[in-house]
Amino acid sequence: MTERFKLPMSKELAYNLLLAAVKGEVEYRARKFELNDAVKSYADTIADWLTGDSSKFGLLLCGNVGNGKSTFVKAFQQLLNQLNLRSEDNRYYWKIRIIDARTITYLCKTDYQEWEELGRLPMLAIDDLGTEPMEIQDYGNIMAPMVDLLTRRYDKQLFTIVTTNLMPKEIRPKYGVRIGDRFNEMMVKIQFENDSYRTFSNL
Repeated sequence: MTERFKLPMSKELAYNLLLAAVKGEVEYRARKFELNDAVKSYADTIADWLTGDSSKFGLLLCGNVGNGKSTFVKAFQQLLNQLNLRSEDNRYYWKIRIIDARTITYLCKTDYQEWEELGRLPMLAIDDLGTEPMEIQDYGNIMAPMVDLLTRRYDKQLFTIVTTNLMPKEIRPKYGVRIGDRFNEMMVKIQFENDSYRTFSNL
């Protein structure tokens, strides 16, 4: 049976460490960190999932562009790197790879072995789901790299985080009934409803 990841700490400590990591990630990009109710709510839900006994082994962060979804994922990656946690059998350290959806599709055609490895990694974060082409053609074969990858990770019950600008109700029409049902089973869903943190002039 696949080992389920769980942070070996209280929810309160996980919440505080996650917020500190988010703050560090924001300030690394020379932005000002704003600890508002929305950020607190997201961190609380994620900390509860990471430390609790949820049957769900995935996390879906959805919402409009620029409102902090990828920042939370990168912050979790940094936190995980600092904690240096090992699996129960000591075969590996818990590390998470972050890869954008378009690169996943590209790898399926150009480096199939690496694409297959993504389906076996103990932890994976897929950034910007929905921006990739649904199908690719390779030597006359039609493939659906994202659907196939998500199916493999679902079957193995592997820790998977997904960020997307799609709303939850848009997943099923785009990726099909099977992926929609599997997301319902495997994913804790958080909808980021705050405005974009990115501000531009004349754009």
